[in-house]
Amino acid sequence: MVSQVVMTVAGIVVIGLGLHDMFHTLLHPTGQGRLSRMVLAGMWRVSKATGHRLGSTVGPLAMVVVILVWVLLQLLGWALIYLPHVPEGFMYSSGVDPSDYPDVVEALYLSAVTLSTLGYGDMVATDLWIRTASPLQALAGFALLTAALTWFTQIYPPLSRRRALALELKGLADSDWADSADDADPAVLTRVVDTLAAEVIKARIDFAQHTEGFYFQERDPDLALVRQLPYALCLRDAALASSEAVVRRSGRQLALAIDQLTSELDDNFLHTGGDAQEVLVAYAADHHHEPRF
Repeated sequence: MVSQVVMTVAGIVVIGLGLHDMFHTLLHPTGQGRLSRMVLAGMWRVSKATGHRLGSTVGPLAMVVVILVWVLLQLLGWALIYLPHVPEGFMYSSGVDPSDYPDVVEALYLSAVTLSTLGYGDMVATDLWIRTASPLQALAGFALLTAALTWFTQIYPPLSRRRALALELKGLADSDWADSADDADPAVLTRVVDTLAAEVIKARIDFAQHTEGFYFQERDPDLALVRQLPYALCLRDAALASSEAVVRRSGRQLALAIDQLTSELDDNFLHTGGDAQEVLVAYAADHHHEPRF
């Protein structure tokens, strides 16, 4: 009886750990699931150690590994709950002899079948507690499938916004906006700087809510925000040095947006403790890109 209680409690803890991490990764405003974060960061460190040979696949691959970890936690947790009841708490179909299989294998098999909602019917619970609890695992399996699909669909809009901002910065750099700021119409320059500040703020929010986006690497340097973002510092400095008060005010807004973004990157990923330029240099180095100033 004691071992049954211990296994049941252990199973509930493992299940709760997986569900807790899913909630904080997918539904919490900051997207800070501790376990998923460890997996993502670990995969990223492996990719860096190999010179980022995985390239742009490291991000999606790390997300797949996180989902597999969630599945494994649910599988093991429910197997621990079933194990004390195998085989006495189940009725087997004809042709299936439970003595042919170890109890652990039987518990894992039942957990996998229930989690995947296949329901072969070759093992049917007769124990009231198991009959009551097992439908919850089927619901958890459905939630896992939904969560996996939702997670992948959630990440691509932030990536698209990040790429659009990179292209916008590249266009501004190619047009030498920072060097020609003194000659530009103040109203036009203000609009450009204000628009850029708004896009930088969106990028900061995306990194806060979708932390997995940091681990997506861009092969095309034109689409790599990590390469193009440092040019925002040039536009900031040009706006702050303007003789027009309205342009300087826009420059201060852009400076604040950049500081917020670099603080987000440094606090959660890079940990340099430096200023905005040092953080952006570290960000570029982390992704094996050359920053554009």
